Amino acid sequence: MNIPIETILFFGSLLIFLSVLASKLADKFALPALLLFIAIGMLAGSEGPGRIYFNDPALTKTIGIVALVFIIFSGGLNTSWDDVRPVFFRGIVLSTAGVVLTAFTAGLFAVFFLKFSLLEGLLIGSIISSTDAAAVFSVLKSKRISLRKPLKPLLELESGSNDPMAVFLTIGIIQLLQNRMSSLAELLPAFAMDMGIGAVMGYCFASLSVWIINHLKLDTFDLYPVLTSALVLIIYSVTTFLKGNGFLAVYIVGIMMNKNYLIHKKTILRFHESLAWMMQIIMFLTLGLLVFPSHIPPVMGTGMLVAVALMFFARPLGVFLCLLPFKMPVQEKAMVAWVGLRGAVPVILATFPWLAGLPQAHIIFNIVFFVVLTSVLIQGTSISFVSRRLKVDVPLER
Repeated sequence: MNIPIETILFFGSLLIFLSVLASKLADKFALPALLLFIAIGMLAGSEGPGRIYFNDPALTKTIGIVALVFIIFSGGLNTSWDDVRPVFFRGIVLSTAGVVLTAFTAGLFAVFFLKFSLLEGLLIGSIISSTDAAAVFSVLKSKRISLRKPLKPLLELESGSNDPMAVFLTIGIIQLLQNRMSSLAELLPAFAMDMGIGAVMGYCFASLSVWIINHLKLDTFDLYPVLTSALVLIIYSVTTFLKGNGFLAVYIVGIMMNKNYLIHKKTILRFHESLAWMMQIIMFLTLGLLVFPSHIPPVMGTGMLVAVALMFFARPLGVFLCLLPFKMPVQEKAMVAWVGLRGAVPVILATFPWLAGLPQAHIIFNIVFFVVLTSVLIQGTSISFVSRRLKVDVPLER
């Protein structure tokens, strides 16, 4: 059935408009905005009042990847190197070893208590292993509070740099399930290549991009955000083509652009911050449309067990073990552990096994979706309370 483009544009723009209005509601009631964006998508979906039928995981994955590229780049672009430098090693350990520990702990729980096979359990753990601190800071902002240093830059660095590891683990476990790899040991050289190429390409492209932007001398400054958008997509595509981690590359480029002098930097920063919001809304709406609410109740029990294991055992264990060599008060470590809020990345990654044709793919997708909702509802709504109880909050700077 051919749908007129005017109809698609009307309903698409209407959903975005409603999402923008919902962000005001999120601020007022201290709710993570992503929860309302997904809810709008579900209400507009085939089982909601909107009755829009959407069941295309391939398109969802494509939209999610493009959105993540710009969201991760914006995260790097808004990360001050002077702020993250004192916590750089802690953040990198959390975003690599912390993700691995969280993934394996949650995965083994799914194996021993929920009777998944070893690789299926590890796949679930890998998909839900990354965090989304952007939602956390939006909640804190609505309450006019923030987190004291070094927590804020540490969480910004971790959340901005841990998605590449989750993507790598998810793809690696899927390849093992498809017998493209014979053992977990084969992931080690693949990891070194993935992260190594991503880091090198990110550093090299950052220097090149800064030089191009500063020396191209465009006739109008309005074109500079367009130029950076094109460069970001080129960087991701070339790095991925060379078997490197494109997400890591664009994040490094964002940080390096913030660190160096950049012509019309304020214009570029504002544009990409707005673009990141646009990408988040589109991504969450798409994920909401993809979900069939009637498929969620059968996995609620399993999903709740996974969510509880993740929030109260897997994430805290990973955080405390990774931060053991660093001098940090227990309250700060506990706050880092509790701020392990899940966002859109796990739901996007849950489409990967679906597209790979794995037998349990639909069940895994629904479990992951429920885990994300549970994390947002429990952790997202309690962030301000926990930060006050642990005495790690400070007034938000105006």
